[in-house]
Amino acid sequence: MSTANPQPLWQPDPERIAQARITRFQAWAAEHHGAPAAGGYPALHRWSVDQLDTFWEAVTQWFDVRFSTPCARVLGDRSMPGAQWFPGATLNYAEHALRAADGRADEPALLYVDETHEPRPVTWSELRRQVGSLAAGLRALGVRPGDRVSGYLPNIPEAVTALLATAAVGAVWTSCAPDFGARSVLDRFQQVEPVVLFTVDGYRYGGKEHDRRAVVAELRRELPTLRAVVHIPLLGTEAPDGALSWPELTSAGTEPTFEQVPFDHPLWVLYSSGTTGLPKAIVQSQGGILVEHLKQLGLHCDLGPGDRFFWYTSTGWMMWNFLVSGLLTGTTVILYDGSPGHPDTGAQWRIAERTGATFYGTSAAYVMACRKAGVHPSRDFDLARVRCVATTGSPLPPDGFRWLHDEVRGDLWIASVSGGTDVCSCFAGAVPTLPVHTGELQAACLGTDLQSWDPAGRPLVDEVGELVVTNPMPSMPIRFWNDPGGSRYRDSYFDTYPGAWRHGDWITVTSRGSVIIHGRSDSTLNRQGVRMGSADIYEAVERLPEIKESLVIGVEQPDGGYWMPLFVHLAPGAVLDEALLTRIKQAVREQLSPRHVPDEVIEVPGIPHTLTGKRIEVPVKRILQGTPLEKAVNPGSIDDLALLALYERMARERA
Repeated sequence: MSTANPQPLWQPDPERIAQARITRFQAWAAEHHGAPAAGGYPALHRWSVDQLDTFWEAVTQWFDVRFSTPCARVLGDRSMPGAQWFPGATLNYAEHALRAADGRADEPALLYVDETHEPRPVTWSELRRQVGSLAAGLRALGVRPGDRVSGYLPNIPEAVTALLATAAVGAVWTSCAPDFGARSVLDRFQQVEPVVLFTVDGYRYGGKEHDRRAVVAELRRELPTLRAVVHIPLLGTEAPDGALSWPELTSAGTEPTFEQVPFDHPLWVLYSSGTTGLPKAIVQSQGGILVEHLKQLGLHCDLGPGDRFFWYTSTGWMMWNFLVSGLLTGTTVILYDGSPGHPDTGAQWRIAERTGATFYGTSAAYVMACRKAGVHPSRDFDLARVRCVATTGSPLPPDGFRWLHDEVRGDLWIASVSGGTDVCSCFAGAVPTLPVHTGELQAACLGTDLQSWDPAGRPLVDEVGELVVTNPMPSMPIRFWNDPGGSRYRDSYFDTYPGAWRHGDWITVTSRGSVIIHGRSDSTLNRQGVRMGSADIYEAVERLPEIKESLVIGVEQPDGGYWMPLFVHLAPGAVLDEALLTRIKQAVREQLSPRHVPDEVIEVPGIPHTLTGKRIEVPVKRILQGTPLEKAVNPGSIDDLALLALYERMARERA
């Protein structure tokens, strides 16, 4: 992909640059901490990675992080893994998330939207009261710091309250969305042995009610460590025998008490997709998440009081945790529980309009679906308040950038961002003071020494290499649960380049400082020694209206050959005839190179995904190489296991 110096798609005007919180932070950090006053974002970023301790100290002061016990120093041991952040300091994440209640008690902290698309507010004072009551209720149930509290909940205010109450007690939160089946949930929760389970009786999606009481009953049977189950009657049913009701624990007017815990005390457990085994149980800390999310949301996303923050997500994805952290900046957080496309593809734009969202995040897949469906956001909705549309989950193709620019607003800030569950944050993405170039992430994030490396560990510019982070980030996992000695943690990120975090993505860092994501490096296509990302092929193929979705796999053959099939899920009514085959190959040849043209194009009834919506390339590759399905993939992590049987049959036939 060319990294020449093209004209930007969007350029912030001088007023916007001057008003950005990151601009004010740079001026303040220059005065108080020796940051460069000139040079804009590139100079600030260079300082933030060269003077890592000073930068993070500045972040805590700028955002008035309340340490109940001060730290001895900012960074003790800076080795990776094992960096020690703010040793000796104590604080509480939930205390910071509820600070806005002091001055803005009657303003909305949350706006809850279901498939009726009618927003319902929860004020700061009401959220604080409920958190206080629930935290007291958890303590009365015997929940102590370090205990695990789990939620089988949709994206509803009760889930936010439960997370914050858990953090207030110093317990450890973990959640799954209620569309996860029992086996998927147990693969996650059984690892951490929760003492309390918050559940719903069901959820609404796509205009239908989905009863989950049987799944909840199975979870109760299979989680022997549970001391209490709390029933939230989303569908209006009575609490099952032995369960507590939500009002029982939240109706008191109790002022919250915030347990002061060490900076590296566990805040929550997130899970990897678990496609090739049990999901990794990723533990992140109260302090690490607090300071990382303040930086990311307050500086990079430019959020603060008066903003309204909407990201389409579920409680089974790290973006939900990231969304809740919008409260840290005093922002009103918008929760949507329902289908992203109900009653029509434009649903998310309607929610952004009705809630007055100023920062709207979604998936690249949704943007491309809107483009294909002929949605016209600016024509059909009032989006005047939306300053930024951000995307993640997969690379946003150049066509997606252009569509947002043309169909939403010409002066729209488009932020494609990339990070991971592993850090619950972004490595690269939004910068309100930099231009946006089509198909590119604006820059590496502050405090993140993001580089592209070749196999020998040499940095690359304007060339494809491995995504590597060479300095510690506060939100990097403090450990994996049930990983004695930390071997699984080290093997996951530090086996390729000892002492540096290898994330498993192919990226290009351009000479302009922007970043291009090419897809996962562990499923990278390598044709005749030339490496290419799957995302580049998806971008070219899925522009064709006949292609609903695709999956490309590169399979090394025993005889030294290389087989690269492209699997296509066609749009309704489309036929994979010679004319379409020719157009697919022509699109790849002309937009990428003849080397990228697949060996075969194979129609399939659907593309398999993880439960969080990511295409599963590596397990399909392993199946095609002859690995039995049950060893290639964790069945509980896949949205439609039947789709994988096709690849298993194909592997047998080819053998």
